Amino acid sequence: MAILSKDEAQNILKKVLSFSTADECEVTLNGTTGGNVRSARNAISTSGALDNVSLAVESRFGKRSGVATCNEFDDATLRRCVQRAEEIARLAPENPDYVPLLGPQQYLASPLSFAQSTAGITPDYRAQQMAATLQLCELRKLSSAAFLEDSAGFVAKRNNKGLEAYQQATDLTFSITVRTPDGTGSGYATADYNDASKFDAARLAKTAADKAAMSRQAKALEPGKYTVILEPAALVANSDASLLGAMMGAMDARSADEGRSFLSKKGGGNKKGEKLFDERVTIYSDPTYPEIADLTFAGDGRPRQKTTWVEKGVVKNLYSSRFWAQKQGIPDLPPPGGFIMEGGTQSLEEMIKGTAKGILVTRLWYIRPVDPQTLLYTGLTRDGTFYIENGKIKHPIKNFRFNESPIIMLNNLEALGKPQRVAGNLVPPMKIRDFTFTSLSDAV
Repeated sequence: MAILSKDEAQNILKKVLSFSTADECEVTLNGTTGGNVRSARNAISTSGALDNVSLAVESRFGKRSGVATCNEFDDATLRRCVQRAEEIARLAPENPDYVPLLGPQQYLASPLSFAQSTAGITPDYRAQQMAATLQLCELRKLSSAAFLEDSAGFVAKRNNKGLEAYQQATDLTFSITVRTPDGTGSGYATADYNDASKFDAARLAKTAADKAAMSRQAKALEPGKYTVILEPAALVANSDASLLGAMMGAMDARSADEGRSFLSKKGGGNKKGEKLFDERVTIYSDPTYPEIADLTFAGDGRPRQKTTWVEKGVVKNLYSSRFWAQKQGIPDLPPPGGFIMEGGTQSLEEMIKGTAKGILVTRLWYIRPVDPQTLLYTGLTRDGTFYIENGKIKHPIKNFRFNESPIIMLNNLEALGKPQRVAGNLVPPMKIRDFTFTSLSDAV
């Protein structure tokens, strides 16, 4: 039942709304089907499957609201869910940030957010893709740990003000870490797609295996400021935090206006319209962009459209809640899903060839905030860190702890490579001067 058609989903939502006695009522239906497989030490260790549809009802009386959920869809359960949401709403305090529910909206079409190749993935497919990585690592006498996850689903919304939304989406995510038997070398690769026909686990495993083999017996290099080439996975692909992700997450108008972000002005207001980055920095979002097609509506039902956030180093737009947009009289922009950072045409290899001295960083991890006002972060390099000399990788180096802000980083640009999809975003590899490494780390 996880993938309902538009008519099937909206018929359920209409029925739920017919049970409502609230001043305002909005209903959201989410469905997901998919699976995963995990390996460790060159053997599949776990696998799983998901098939679920859930309903959330938000009921409002004046400025009071309540939410209830269920995942059964007989009339009696739906009635109880609505009644529960209304009971909670009557007990809730008034919301000081209340705005009425949205009325009818127009949404962009984004058919590429859904691919049948991904929706049709079977356990056999997952096993075959994972087997290719295991065989490669066994042949090279390396040890691997990997995770493959795929999903297909839909989101449907409807309210009693006339809003109606529906969209399907698919996603496949894969990551692999490869280690040498002596534990001194480690490599990593990751990728994600809407369309599984583009996926090749063996190719990614080879990348990680090559890095692991190259990174044996790393040499120590003194901490300090270095020119670095950061691969896209070092910029956005991290479950804890990421440098570019942190910057995009801080482009909120309210945080800036209230003095809580790097975009805050002394004395009040924000830095929209100011040039804060190198002029080569342009970042925008577009839910219909083929390579990272996404939902064309936000969680509150607002339409997502192509929006420029930074243009030639100048902050062009900030996102906000509907309440803050109305209070401040600013454009009502929801936060983006994925984002696109423009880059150049150089490959990673070409960027290395053009570097006299520097450090290649595969990945950053254990990233933690130090100062939200400057977006200063600390963390560690991991899974393949190499010294570059005269356009070639000379030898592996021990990992570093870094202290760096993406704001400073994007003012120290030397070169941008060809953008790649990572974690639902398009991001180029970057060559950055004066990147700050503060100490050595024994982590591999």
